[in-house]
Amino acid sequence: MAIQTRKERFDTLAPDEPAYRWKQFTAALFDPAYSCWSDVAVLPKILREKIQTTIPWLCVTESIVQQSAKQDTFKALLEVEDGNKIETVLMQNPRGAWTICVSSQVGCAMRCVFCATGKMGLIRNLTSDEIIDQYRFWMAFLKKHPELPTRISNIVFMGMGEPMANYSCVRDAIQTIITHTSIGETRITVSTVGVLPRLEKLLNDPNWPHVRLAISLHSADPETRKRIVPTSYDDFLPALSDWAKRYLKKFGNRRHHLTFEYVMLRGVNDSLQHAKALVDFVSQIGHIRVNLIPYNFTDGGLQCSTSKGLEDFFAYLDTHGLTVTKRRTMGEDIAAACGQLYATKK
Repeated sequence: MAIQTRKERFDTLAPDEPAYRWKQFTAALFDPAYSCWSDVAVLPKILREKIQTTIPWLCVTESIVQQSAKQDTFKALLEVEDGNKIETVLMQNPRGAWTICVSSQVGCAMRCVFCATGKMGLIRNLTSDEIIDQYRFWMAFLKKHPELPTRISNIVFMGMGEPMANYSCVRDAIQTIITHTSIGETRITVSTVGVLPRLEKLLNDPNWPHVRLAISLHSADPETRKRIVPTSYDDFLPALSDWAKRYLKKFGNRRHHLTFEYVMLRGVNDSLQHAKALVDFVSQIGHIRVNLIPYNFTDGGLQCSTSKGLEDFFAYLDTHGLTVTKRRTMGEDIAAACGQLYATKK
């Protein structure tokens, strides 16, 4: 089933409308004063009536919203038009606002061993509208809950799917959000396992918004990485190193850094030898931030590194000059943490 975008439906519905009507239409989607098409007084009444029966105000429908025991994380199961389902997460951040984690695909083809979404396989790409409406869903959710902080300050593309495998829709969604909200480029992070042809493309794509990028590295040893990320290959690491140097030369600055993500798996990638390999790999590239991610259970026979193992790994990177952080785990009790998102039609 091909999913028509809002733009395609609008052009079919109102082919003779002036160009500024589409701009008014799009701006209305982000106006907190509106909750349905009949509210949008800036559009002619006859056009509103046509839109009301043809173009949904939201193209995602709430199935379930769960709240973590700590009350700092919400997870929503949303149904899209063809009956498929996706998950998206709302998390409190240290700035007293919210970060949302959005999905870019239904399922994922990358098959990373620590990730529940990879067990779904790839069902289809999300449209830019379906990506945007995850943000709009949470805005509407917060409006209904005045007891909660109202501001969404950050967006991370770390939900279901590989964003670089849905390049154009992710790019268009980010552009639209930046245009119509107060969220700037450096408050948006796109996480990827490293689809190098698409990473090469964005280096010279004038329409790519230069948001922050996070590469899911998980090991600087090629054999270990292929075990964790089955779509990796022998020459991936040197190719990534070459790309990262060119990326940092072109775009790197204090606020626009590159991050390597590293999920900590006991007995898989958390030894001293793996730490040394990571230091060697990162040091020859330049200024990279390494983000260590405690593994979250996904019923895959894996275990998180011990607290001591994680701290020792962190300390080794730190003492050898790497900029290293440890991700705060949120929402694990509702399967909303990194790698735990999973949804089916039923």
